[in-house]
Amino acid sequence: MVLVSQIYGLLKGDKDNMQLLLHRFLIIIGFIFIFSMCVPPQDGSGGDFAKEKARLDSLRDVRCPRLMSSAAEYYRNRDWKQTIRVYSEITDLSCDEWNAVYAPPEEIYQYYSFAYTQIGRFDSAEFVLLDGLQKIPQNVQLRKQLAYAYKRQGKTDKEIIEYERLVDIAPNDISILNDLAKIYKDQSNYDDQIIILKKILKIDDTNDVAQSELAVAYESSGKNPLEVYEKRYMDNLDNISYGLDYSERLIKAERVDEAKDILKRLISKDPTSKLAYQKLGKVCWETDDLDEAASAYESLFKIDPRDGRVAINISDIYIDSENYGKALRWADKSINLIDNSGNGYGQKGKVYYKAWESLKKNPLTVDDKIVAKLAYDNFVKAEKMSYRGFNRLKYLKDNAKDLLYGKAQWFMAENKVKRSGVIRTTTAPYDWVTDNLSPESNWKK
Repeated sequence: MVLVSQIYGLLKGDKDNMQLLLHRFLIIIGFIFIFSMCVPPQDGSGGDFAKEKARLDSLRDVRCPRLMSSAAEYYRNRDWKQTIRVYSEITDLSCDEWNAVYAPPEEIYQYYSFAYTQIGRFDSAEFVLLDGLQKIPQNVQLRKQLAYAYKRQGKTDKEIIEYERLVDIAPNDISILNDLAKIYKDQSNYDDQIIILKKILKIDDTNDVAQSELAVAYESSGKNPLEVYEKRYMDNLDNISYGLDYSERLIKAERVDEAKDILKRLISKDPTSKLAYQKLGKVCWETDDLDEAASAYESLFKIDPRDGRVAINISDIYIDSENYGKALRWADKSINLIDNSGNGYGQKGKVYYKAWESLKKNPLTVDDKIVAKLAYDNFVKAEKMSYRGFNRLKYLKDNAKDLLYGKAQWFMAENKVKRSGVIRTTTAPYDWVTDNLSPESNWKK
């Protein structure tokens, strides 16, 4: 009434006051409208909601324990179709929301999806897992299973995304990092593989697998892996295998002197390391450090004195250094060690031939022809045993009249030689020759 009387009074007042009062009137009407909207309805719908919730809880109290028990039984019996059917009912009833202790969501979605994978329905397993991760997004096991479902469907990009999420959730889980590194490797994504492998080594710097994979990844990506091998060895100086790998990389990088030092250090650490002696001998031989090469291989032979191949290597080194006496002695050792292969006799023929090639005169001396005949005779023995190595038999045979000691030289031999029936070298260049020739039957005719 006050408001009405005020309006009536304003009919006689000025225009501005009338507008102000009208504005106040509209505000009051607005408050009345809002207040009326906030008053709860009187139709009883709130009571119906409570009744429905109570009914559903009562149903869950009865059904969920039974369904969980049935699901476990079917799962144990590997009845995957029934397992799927029961877990479908469990999720429809939202039993995990009813009681997370008796119906843990991780268990429900893990076993539900696993049942699908067992019948090859990886797309359905994916759907179940995505549903479960809506409720427990930080669950590691469900994400692992989802990544596997993606893998089986060939959805590699999504598989990688899941593993990257797993790394965010569990950054120190090396098994997850290993799996992601392998995926990157399989995709030839070496840069990302290197990043993950470095994370692994930051967590565990003694991880042998990660260190080896990192070196391979560097090489595959075109980067120099030498620093990886160096760090791995320097962090594990007692590891002979790491040292051997590092020395090999140094050799490939043409840092031969450093490689030799590493190999000698390894030998001092483990004097029985056959591979270290073998690598040292080989690198010394290839760089013409023949004395060191011979020493390394002779030490290797002491470790395994039955290895005829090592004896042949030593003989070859002495051929290269033109120490034919030692080359011959090691060739003789190889004959006693290598049965029925002809390699020992072939090596001995090689010693005589290489010496003859280096020491022969022009025209050939009698001693030159004796040594050429010794080479020929050993090549003949080797070839009879199916030898397939260095061989100059055909050349010597085709030029026998000019190169080999034969009937003509025997005819011209001194009487004391003929009486003894022993033909041997007598000059200084061949004083290392220990074998003799005997006259052949057709020489005396």
